Amino acid sequence: MRESKSVTYTQVDVTYFEKRGLRRYAGVWSLWALGVGAVISGHFSGWNLGLANGWGSMFLATVVIAIMYLGLTFSLAEMSPALPHTGGAYSFARTAMGPWGGFVTGLAENVEYVLTPAVIVYFISSYMSSIFGTSPATLPLWWIGFYVVFIWLNVVGVELSFKVTLIVTFLALGCLVVFWFSALPHIDFAKWAMNVGADGAALPEGNGPFLPKGIVGVLASLPFAVWLFLAIEQLPLAAEESVDPKRDMPRGILAGIFTLIISAFMILWLNPSVAGIGSFKLGTSGEPLLDGFKAIYGEGIAKTLATVAVLGLVASFHTIIFAKGRQIYSLSRAGYFPSGLSVTHGSRKTPHIAMIAGSLLALAVMFILWFNLGADKGAGVIGGTLLNMAVFGAMFSYIMQALSFILLRKKFPNLARPYRSHFGVVGAVLTVVIAAVTLYFQLTDPVYQEGVMWVAIWFAIGITYFALVGRNRLILSPEEEFALEHMKAERG
Repeated sequence: MRESKSVTYTQVDVTYFEKRGLRRYAGVWSLWALGVGAVISGHFSGWNLGLANGWGSMFLATVVIAIMYLGLTFSLAEMSPALPHTGGAYSFARTAMGPWGGFVTGLAENVEYVLTPAVIVYFISSYMSSIFGTSPATLPLWWIGFYVVFIWLNVVGVELSFKVTLIVTFLALGCLVVFWFSALPHIDFAKWAMNVGADGAALPEGNGPFLPKGIVGVLASLPFAVWLFLAIEQLPLAAEESVDPKRDMPRGILAGIFTLIISAFMILWLNPSVAGIGSFKLGTSGEPLLDGFKAIYGEGIAKTLATVAVLGLVASFHTIIFAKGRQIYSLSRAGYFPSGLSVTHGSRKTPHIAMIAGSLLALAVMFILWFNLGADKGAGVIGGTLLNMAVFGAMFSYIMQALSFILLRKKFPNLARPYRSHFGVVGAVLTVVIAAVTLYFQLTDPVYQEGVMWVAIWFAIGITYFALVGRNRLILSPEEEFALEHMKAERG
């Protein structure tokens, strides 16, 4: 046993890590697809719920959140090749703030990666139910079916996983581009995008106020604007499966965020502007892109296009299951979570136990909301509650990651940094401020306070486990070795 302040390290033999091996495969295009694919579902469903506050509110919220993500991704582009470990956010915070900082950051990110696929599969099921005409009561069967299929795809092997990610990401972007060009001849921005009144009611002739609910509407839209970029930060979790993380990780992250910014503003402009839809209707829709295709092409061909549109949701669902597995795996391998969760498949070298455990937890949360809130509540309540729970975890982890960047710059100025952020500490500070504002508003929003409360309970359970058990069973995984060595160098 080795002691390090408030934690205890357990010595393990070589077989421990042999049972937890990963396989390198990803290049820069695979990493780009992993980042864009993880987020792209947010351009198909979820973001649109913010339109209930008015188009102008959603636009300004998107500008603010885009600034936050630029600060975050440039920080990650610097940290990820400097600390190229599967732990990602946890490993950055572990090096910068010690074991407790690493664990709390990892726990926040765990909330995000467990619940984000749950939100996505909810919207996938909404699309599929609309396409095939199934009743709302069958939605849970769609959830279970998609989880089974995509866990299997992720378990089969990292090569197949990345190939599927690349294909579905290109198809999803292609579907969005088809929609953009299809929508252009059918838009009337003033009448349809601006059809939300000051009281939240529909304005039949449009031309409503830019900010119908004032600054409060902008704040209320922030969590939904996050959905246009959420999960791009998962890329560092693939560091130990990247062929050359020091070169490819910054390129993949930055190419991904700029792709997403272009796509986000295109869909925000065009989807609500299509004649016959409008911001008011999209503010409660579970399948906004399908609504757009229906308005342009009619019911028949729209369903065919919507089947392709599901690929956007599938791309994110598939890639975030990948991220969830690696995130749980890294915390488990280091002993923060029970170590049995990090055992990888004997021949496939994929963290199958971590993916299955995280997915079962997500399904449990979905069923609790389903029975507690009622199946008839729809996207605005069930999907919106799940979305806000995921965003709450993400915002907390962003604050911790940005603080990690600032502390790493201060404490380890001589750390080898293959890439340096052009935004530097200023970008990280903006990330902290915007994430904190978003987090605060979520805490004060009565519609989603129950969801936030359950996230707080999960934090309490996790912190209690770590205080009583986890901190006494840590393992010297690569990120832990790295952190301890640099701590000694700093003191020496």
